[in-house]
Amino acid sequence: MVVETAAIAAGIAAHSVALTGFGLDSVIEIAAAAVVLWQLASRDEHRAHTAHRLIGASLYALAGYIAADSIYTIARQEQPEHSVVGIAIALAALAIMPVLARAKRRLGRQMGNPALVADASESSLCAYLSAILLVGLALNAALGWWWADPVAGLGIAMFALREGREAWAEKDCC
Repeated sequence: MVVETAAIAAGIAAHSVALTGFGLDSVIEIAAAAVVLWQLASRDEHRAHTAHRLIGASLYALAGYIAADSIYTIARQEQPEHSVVGIAIALAALAIMPVLARAKRRLGRQMGNPALVADASESSLCAYLSAILLVGLALNAALGWWWADPVAGLGIAMFALREGREAWAEKDCC
């Protein structure tokens, strides 16, 4: 996940909404993992409630930012550059995150820890986001479809909104 945060710099360099949003989502994913560790240190119900709200609020903010930037990019027809680094990051995440998600889910169920199972869902989400990102970056690079990048950004924003709603409602999915 830490490597995925390099997507922020790559996204800014390429003017890619989707790549920058993917990197920001990775920062939130790291924060969610830290929250799980924090929550594991105590069984305090208030702590778990606060953690869910913080993660939910950060995902809502991310969804709003990416959606607004994507719409702005489409309206102004701003064309992102190609990003080989972004494609490499998306491919690596697409290969690694499903394996990590399965391991977290298995461990969370063995421990009886719904927060760890929910964190596994974040890793699964990352795999889906990687696929969306890869399609957007590849279509831009291969076919010159500049609009595929902000459309991929909108897809990432929709996933972030859904995950934010689940975190806010304190749903432990999967």
